[in-house]
Amino acid sequence: MAIATQDSPAGQIAQALVDFSVEGAFPEESVSSLTVDSHALPAAIEALASAKAKLQAEIHTINEETADDVRTWKTNAQSVQDDIIRSKALANDIMKQSEAPQASGKAIEEAEARAVFLARELDYNTQLRSALKGIKAVNQILDQVEQARDERRILDALHLLERSWKELDAVPVNKSCRAIKLLDIRAFELKSDVHQVFDHVWNTLIHVDIEGHKVSISDTKQDEAMSLSDAVIGLKAYKEVDQRAAQLWHDIDKAILAPRLDINQERLPTIRINENTLEIGGTSDQSIEAVFRDLEQIFAFLVEKLPPDLVETISTVLLPGLIPTITKTWLDLAVPSSLEEMDRFQATISTTKGFCTTLKALGLSHLNELQEWTESAPRVWLSKRREAALDQMRTQLSQGLGAPKQVERVEKQVVSKSEGQQLAANGAMVTEDDGGWDAWGSDGEQETGGQQSSKPAATTSATEPSTDAIDDAADAWGWGEEDPEPEKSEEPQQKKQKQEEDDDPTEAWGWGDDAQNDDTAPEPAPTAPSASSKPQTRELTFKETYSISSLPQPVLDLISSLVEDGAALTQGTYANSPVAAAAAGLFGLPTLALAMFRAVAPHYYAPDLGGNMFLYNDATYLSERLAEFAEEWVKRDNISTRAQTMLRLDNDIKSMQSFANRAYSNEMSIQKTVLRDLLGGEQNLIQQDDTESCVSAAVARVRSLAIAWESILSRSAWQQAVGSLVDAVANKIIGDVMDLPGIGQDEAYNIANHIASVTALDDLFLPSRFATESGNAGETNEIPTTAQYAGSWLRLKYLSEVLQSNLKDVRYLWLESELSLYFSADEVVDLVNLSFEDNPRTREVIREIRARPNPLG
Repeated sequence: MAIATQDSPAGQIAQALVDFSVEGAFPEESVSSLTVDSHALPAAIEALASAKAKLQAEIHTINEETADDVRTWKTNAQSVQDDIIRSKALANDIMKQSEAPQASGKAIEEAEARAVFLARELDYNTQLRSALKGIKAVNQILDQVEQARDERRILDALHLLERSWKELDAVPVNKSCRAIKLLDIRAFELKSDVHQVFDHVWNTLIHVDIEGHKVSISDTKQDEAMSLSDAVIGLKAYKEVDQRAAQLWHDIDKAILAPRLDINQERLPTIRINENTLEIGGTSDQSIEAVFRDLEQIFAFLVEKLPPDLVETISTVLLPGLIPTITKTWLDLAVPSSLEEMDRFQATISTTKGFCTTLKALGLSHLNELQEWTESAPRVWLSKRREAALDQMRTQLSQGLGAPKQVERVEKQVVSKSEGQQLAANGAMVTEDDGGWDAWGSDGEQETGGQQSSKPAATTSATEPSTDAIDDAADAWGWGEEDPEPEKSEEPQQKKQKQEEDDDPTEAWGWGDDAQNDDTAPEPAPTAPSASSKPQTRELTFKETYSISSLPQPVLDLISSLVEDGAALTQGTYANSPVAAAAAGLFGLPTLALAMFRAVAPHYYAPDLGGNMFLYNDATYLSERLAEFAEEWVKRDNISTRAQTMLRLDNDIKSMQSFANRAYSNEMSIQKTVLRDLLGGEQNLIQQDDTESCVSAAVARVRSLAIAWESILSRSAWQQAVGSLVDAVANKIIGDVMDLPGIGQDEAYNIANHIASVTALDDLFLPSRFATESGNAGETNEIPTTAQYAGSWLRLKYLSEVLQSNLKDVRYLWLESELSLYFSADEVVDLVNLSFEDNPRTREVIREIRARPNPLG
């Protein structure tokens, strides 16, 4: 193979590869454009091999040349002393030269600079020697720490560690020095090792067996060089006093205190102490006295066995968690809910005070919460009584309405003779005193079954409605029913006003004439008396029965119990009682109990059939009985004057009356909404495809409610409530008829049939439905009293008459009959326009109606 020269193409390619590999240089364009063939590759490989050998030789030469420098660096440390000697010799030479007068200024400066340099070198060497001595000393101290650790001399090890850190801080070397870092790491590792040994010694001296419910505390152990006091010093060194104490009290609480104070256990253990051991075992009674006795033993044992530094943490760590458990679990359960166990409660307070005194004698503190409990006995007892009262109220309500029972309301009112006769005719339960008004008396006996009474006039109703309610109540009794004159004088607007007032539940009872004078009639008689005569009046006793649930009586019993205890606390018998100051608070509990009843009762009453009406009756009954109770309370002579003045139920009675009214109003509103929905809701009933089924459903709904309420409400309230529902149905039908764009003959006939279906509800208001044994139960052709309780009832019937009449009959109904009492002229004209074609005869009848808007006036 021919040898490639440098100028040959193969030589140029080889040189380009070497330059690129060694120096990273790119070849010239003339070289890079050469053609590479198989003959050029051997020359290139040989050139690369030669370059590699040359580089290796250069690297070897550099290593050989720097070997002396490495060895020199190694020997520099050994020549420190020689440098110091040479430095001294140079310093002496400089001093000699400085004394020579022939020396130049430049030589002096050089000598001074050299002297400064040598002084610095000397200081550096001195500091280095001092640092090496300090490092050696620290290392020796750490060796002693290891020895003390192995011998379990914890305090010595801790003292030596503290000394090593001080020595380490005194070493004149930067903390980033590797030797200092290594010493510091070793010191911390030794501290951790010593801490592990310390943990072992601590657990040996103080051992808490949580599962075995046992605690052992020893001041020293035979195999341990450290005492318990020394261990506390170690805790301080590690700054773990609070942490270790908190863990200790936590373990003691789980092992001893929690099992002893767990009131839910059937059998509670007692405390046993045997020299250095505290454990639980056996059986203890569940009295608070036994609890305090065992706690005193526990704390006495801990104070005796533990160093003062740990005893101090009992007050700051253990007691703040223990005392709330005692007060809220044991002491609160020891608080009686009545005055019957007051002697035991006083004993509990005395025992608690003694427990506080014992703990103070042991040097413990932070007992404020326990002392406040003993000092606030009236507040604690009152809180317990309040909780018991409210819980009793909730429990009673949650048990349901129970079996209903009938109660009687009795009220006396002064009425005129004609009014009394009308009441008797309506079948009201009226009793009168003997003598006088023979005719009235005989009529009354015949209608009421001969019920008579001579009860005193002081019996009155607890409620006093407004004047409007009194007027409506008079209507509810049917006073003046026989005389048509008052009806003729009433305007349609008055009928509408009465219709709006019918829903007021206070009217349902028909009471409220108490506010009037005894010698005058409650309202002017329907037929005005002559100017020269004074209407005869008489006091009558009215009676009504209605049903209440089983709930009012427990509520009344609870309130009576509360105020009776409050009255007892005002007596001299309880003058020294710790809860005597709670008397005023007891008189405030009935308000809370009644508020609880009003808040929770709707939830429990609603699911039952007629529940809201039961709620109405119950709330009304409660308000009446509370009013009687308050009236009798101030007349009692067996209670103190202070107790008489502390009972204030006026606002509660008013609130209960208002609550009863709301219950009634809510029920009526719900039922009226249901009826309205059954009758088409916002749509016109007459224009529905299933008008007949809608009317039938509404009628059936009214009848079902009437049956359900009949056994609950009093007669007057039942008539008022059912009449209000009937009135709602009538108003819906009347309104929908008046809103029609036109009424054909067939449609008028269908509407009249629907109205006939509704007016069949008259049988709910027949006098015989509530007839007494000797009353009119067997009479035929009875006149229903529906119109007295449904203001639009006769309006609905006259609407049916108009729809079935011709023009002549309509004219007669307006001019000769009583249509004008229930419809205005404009309403009748609208009905005529809806029902008849527009012709001269129709216009003539309309003109006559408009000409006489009040034909009966």
